[in-house]
Amino acid sequence: MDPYERLKEATRWMWGLGDYSDLGSLLEPYARALAVAVGVQPGMDVLDIAAGNGNFAIAAANAGAIVTATDLTPKMVELGRLRTDAANLNVEWREADAEALPFADEAFDLVASVFGAMFAPRPDRVAAELFRVVKPGGVVAMANYSKPGFLGSFADLLTKFSSPPPAGLALASPFDWGDPRVVQRRFAGMTRSLDFESGVVTFSFPSLEVGWNFWERTNPPLIALKSMQPADRFQEVVKEGKRLMSGLNAADDGRLVLESDYLQVVARRGSP
Repeated sequence: MDPYERLKEATRWMWGLGDYSDLGSLLEPYARALAVAVGVQPGMDVLDIAAGNGNFAIAAANAGAIVTATDLTPKMVELGRLRTDAANLNVEWREADAEALPFADEAFDLVASVFGAMFAPRPDRVAAELFRVVKPGGVVAMANYSKPGFLGSFADLLTKFSSPPPAGLALASPFDWGDPRVVQRRFAGMTRSLDFESGVVTFSFPSLEVGWNFWERTNPPLIALKSMQPADRFQEVVKEGKRLMSGLNAADDGRLVLESDYLQVVARRGSP
């Protein structure tokens, strides 16, 4: 099997772990903010890529758009479909790879991804697909984590305790999508306009212990690491993870408040 396909099989397994819905609920405000920034309108054809359990899809559907939501991971598609069905929203869910979308050229008015497509292993393919399926004059919008802050540091911690990627893979950091200069380079020649806005994702918990326990229950990469480590080795992860959280805590009143920079990207496709 192609090494990238092996990686995607592992990704499908990993993102099916844990109770992602609780973590997804903390990210919903940033999906809503992106929907407001792009001005979703009734009747627009909207595609949500790497949709997780549907935060942006729901925001767009509530605005009256015709929404298709996709994710690489079957469990995410299942969670998203259950959520939108329960809300009586007309969202079509499909399993799909952000690097090879199963849609015709120029099919959507708006193509968006909130903390999702940034994790696909080949970013240039992702960029090409985003602009392939959006109509000329249509909008490509993303919310992408940047390196500074808790999530970038936590990713470094997980990497320290993880096995290296399979041989033959040249993987860029997903956090590169949070750098405007990188996005400009990846979108070069495809945009009529390209705008950025920096923001901060905030995770707030009553205490360090509550925060760590939440992360251990809901964060798929951490859950995957725990499943593959001997118990004593994982206790080192716990110790270093709590030290990291404590060191980055923005609160001084007993709460745990963790902040991560992110980049909001709004691009308009140029004419063919």
